[in-house]
Amino acid sequence: MSEAALPAAVPAAPVPAAPNRERWLALALAAPALLILLFLFALPLAKLLAASLSNAAGFTLDEYAKLLGTAYYLQVIWNSLRLALLTTIIALVIGYPAAFALARARGAVRSTLLACLFLPLAASVIVKAFAWTILLRSDGLVNETLLMLGIIDTPIRMIFTETALIVGSVNIFLPFMILPIYTVVAQLDPRLADAAATLGASPAEAFLRVVVPLTLPGIIAGVALVFSLSVSAYVVPTLLIGERYPTLSTTIAKAYLLARQPAFGAAAGVVLLAIAVAVVALSTRLGRAGGGK
Repeated sequence: MSEAALPAAVPAAPVPAAPNRERWLALALAAPALLILLFLFALPLAKLLAASLSNAAGFTLDEYAKLLGTAYYLQVIWNSLRLALLTTIIALVIGYPAAFALARARGAVRSTLLACLFLPLAASVIVKAFAWTILLRSDGLVNETLLMLGIIDTPIRMIFTETALIVGSVNIFLPFMILPIYTVVAQLDPRLADAAATLGASPAEAFLRVVVPLTLPGIIAGVALVFSLSVSAYVVPTLLIGERYPTLSTTIAKAYLLARQPAFGAAAGVVLLAIAVAVVALSTRLGRAGGGK
């Protein structure tokens, strides 16, 4: 066969030019939000970190040594973590079945349940915390009801106790647990449990091995939200338990407003921020692992 009969070499396809125009357009559209984040979030956080690492003599770690090396302040950190853990666990136990009930409800029942879930979010946290102080005080509705039923002879001290703090925190932050789980559960096919049963799975196995893994993204989102909100709560501990249960948020407020120790308050704020960031990072990692990514 002659060389003339050989097919001509096919020219390589041209490499498409980089979409610089689209990138610049996307950057221009995102610029306002980036500037807002920079001036209202990044710069204040950088200033907070700088304030926690400096004093009149210059760079120092004394405030962190005081916060992390003193038994009292370690107890304060544990109080914050304990409050967040208990609130999150109880909210998950209550909110998980509530999300299923909400997703399975129909018509007017669902509308009523959604209204009961969203209406409390319209009220201020201060209003809801004050409402709990009214309910739990010695002459409050709870004690009066127990006295009327003959369950108790004298009023029980409920306000300014850890129980009141946990109850109030769960009540206030419960919607933030229910909503993410409800969003996921509402998208599940209710026939999944029946399909698992046809393959020989018991109801418990179908729930644990099919339903729970599919609702894991909602659980992770709800846990991250409730934990982050409750670990940094200020109004709820202040009104429901006061000085008997110091937390990082109340310690920060005292450092700035009463003790006039802005460097120590900044260090406590950085520690609180680190806890919140760790929770978000862990939840993101768990979410990716649960999604198989």
